[in-house]
Amino acid sequence: MSFDPLLSLYALPLLAVWVVYCGRRRRAELRSVTKREAAAEAGLTEPPTLHPQIDAARCIGCGACVRACPEGDILGLIDGKAELIAPSDCIGHGACRAACPSDAIRLVFGTERRGVDIPHVGADFQTNVPGVFIAGELGGMGLIRNAIEQGRQAIDAVRALGGPGERNVYDVVIVGGGPAGFSASLAALEHRLRFVTIEQETFGGTVAHYPRGKLVMTAPATLPLIGTVKFREISKEKLLAFWRDAAERAGLRINYAERVESVTRNGGGLEVRTTRARYRTRAVLLAIGRRGTPRRLGVPGEDLPKVVYRLVDPRQYRGQRVLVVGGGDSALEAAADVAAEPGTTVTLSHRGAAFARARLENRERVSAAESAGRLRLMMPSEVERIGADAVELTHGGRRTAIRNDRVIVCAGGVLPTAFLESIGIEVETKYGTA
Repeated sequence: MSFDPLLSLYALPLLAVWVVYCGRRRRAELRSVTKREAAAEAGLTEPPTLHPQIDAARCIGCGACVRACPEGDILGLIDGKAELIAPSDCIGHGACRAACPSDAIRLVFGTERRGVDIPHVGADFQTNVPGVFIAGELGGMGLIRNAIEQGRQAIDAVRALGGPGERNVYDVVIVGGGPAGFSASLAALEHRLRFVTIEQETFGGTVAHYPRGKLVMTAPATLPLIGTVKFREISKEKLLAFWRDAAERAGLRINYAERVESVTRNGGGLEVRTTRARYRTRAVLLAIGRRGTPRRLGVPGEDLPKVVYRLVDPRQYRGQRVLVVGGGDSALEAAADVAAEPGTTVTLSHRGAAFARARLENRERVSAAESAGRLRLMMPSEVERIGADAVELTHGGRRTAIRNDRVIVCAGGVLPTAFLESIGIEVETKYGTA
């Protein structure tokens, strides 16, 4: 058998490339396994929101989903298949699903162990009640970019309802002035719909209640009448200033300090009753948050003036003894921000053994503050009683009291189930389903 030198000219470089590729892939897989095991050991196995569910039978191991994730090493390839290796760091971008060439990924809410209450919403953002739509955080989409996109798309669905317009009937009543409501309002302006936007508090919705100076994570999104917004990281103040300027340029008006009391059927349309007026409309878009009603601890002393449910300005806690309660991002951010103020003594109480719902960045901030002696962690622990100058907690099986001036409860919010049910909207608990 004769040796073909031409064959070796091509085969050897290809073999070298293959060896390098296999080596890199093997090292990447080892990193993924290490990260997955570290997450499991720390108890960080529950995704906090919308997250990918991967069908191993369909996955071809191409790694497109891994590369598409804007948050970094959330997905990894193990044994030739994609896996969610950092579940608690996933924030539901959905870029992985869009990038998958084999349709092996679907986005789901909740897990087999932890259910998430989600209103019934169809692909067109319409609920089981004809003419009532939901977009943004209420439907489980907490990301600013996703909320903006949903608000815009929901108005397209409203327009598709068709039907002749009546002189005294709105095309849509938009409830909520946050990212989804703001985007929907601009879209309604763009398409010259007859609409009114109602916000029970202030401009910006949930974003307006973020702590002063908080960096808001976002991504490029398209705002009607404005164009593509290319922010990647921006402070709360700058983002709200941008939105206010955009609203002014577009001529958008929002009715602030007006709260919806009921939504009922009126002939072939709907009637929205608020604290100020009644509106007849063809459609209603609910772009409200899930945290409108803070989740309470249900313990004696919780009604004391010293107890609040959100952090606005860390500077007001200088020189005080502060207890922060919760294990999510808002709790960790509040604890780290207050601990950075001179003279504060901060304790963070969480009923879990790990911060399974918090982002890595916030876990690292809390860990650094603890190492520096500025913050004390009590995990797992539960508040039993709040007094004027002390708080009693159960920690490590024992009841203990700590001196205290202020309590910040960051235990999430209660879904406005009663309001949704009064309209007729069905609410379903999702256990790892779309």
